[in-house]
Amino acid sequence: MTRKKKCLSPYENLKNNLSYLLVKSGLDIIVDDIPSKWEKHGDLILLPPSSFQNEMWSILGEELWNAVAMTLKCNRIARKFPINNDDFRSPRVEMLKGSDSWVLHIDNKIKYTYDITKCMFSAGNISEKLRIAQLSCKGETIVDLYAGIGYFTIPYLVHAKASLVHACEWNPHAVEALARNLRLNNVKDRCIIHYGDNREACPKGVADRVNLGLIPSSEKGWETACKALKSTGGILHIHGNVTSKLHSVPNAKDINVEQKNVHSHRNPEWSLWAGDVCIRISDTLTQLYSTKWTANAASIIRIKSYAPHIDHLVADICCKPSED
Repeated sequence: MTRKKKCLSPYENLKNNLSYLLVKSGLDIIVDDIPSKWEKHGDLILLPPSSFQNEMWSILGEELWNAVAMTLKCNRIARKFPINNDDFRSPRVEMLKGSDSWVLHIDNKIKYTYDITKCMFSAGNISEKLRIAQLSCKGETIVDLYAGIGYFTIPYLVHAKASLVHACEWNPHAVEALARNLRLNNVKDRCIIHYGDNREACPKGVADRVNLGLIPSSEKGWETACKALKSTGGILHIHGNVTSKLHSVPNAKDINVEQKNVHSHRNPEWSLWAGDVCIRISDTLTQLYSTKWTANAASIIRIKSYAPHIDHLVADICCKPSED
């Protein structure tokens, strides 16, 4: 009876192959900075920042990256570092093997392409993209204030069947990727890209819905979003990071939240945050139109944990002129 051959993990294969390469080159074996995890983007492997930092690896030159590529079955290799602290939250990515830095992702039958050295991909927002895909937006006009490469813009068009999306974005690299993605998904005829600061570029009085998918806070876009709504009202999908469970919180105000979408008794901070958003949105609309408006949270959705005790939420705020 023969024993089954033990199947090595990709990390173990990588460690073994690189150890052999070091010995063959007459170098000491070092394994501390051989990565055990990485991101795969098609035929491109994106390594964490701590990978292969020992100076000894540089002695191997291109031979190192060829060995990594062969072991991990990829053609291109890059290494990412913490993002730049700029207005675009630009990535810092170093190409190590190959020169083409464009990659392709497919989520829920939607194609997203982008330059990995210039744009971010928000993989953690998949649940919200799926939720948007389930909306019925036929006949509606949407404004996406922070369109990026089209994370939310394209689900509105492809799956929710919006009639028109106004996509606002000020990062030129993201705008380039967005234009490509609209063509890839055959929806470019139903989207208008507004390049520049959305406070200046965003159209006014056109939207049935406004998407504000920016964290940690989309607050700077609230007034712009209110101006974008039709005079008859509409829905604001407002994202934000909310801190929870750090201290006792008084009873949340009644803000007309559907209990199936938020456990307000367990997360009172969520209701308090949404209540404050509603008050400020109502005040902003009332000032803009010189007539009373109401703003109610129809639902509060938790997208993901952003950090310990911090949740990325989105509140669906229904806005309309008061009937009084």
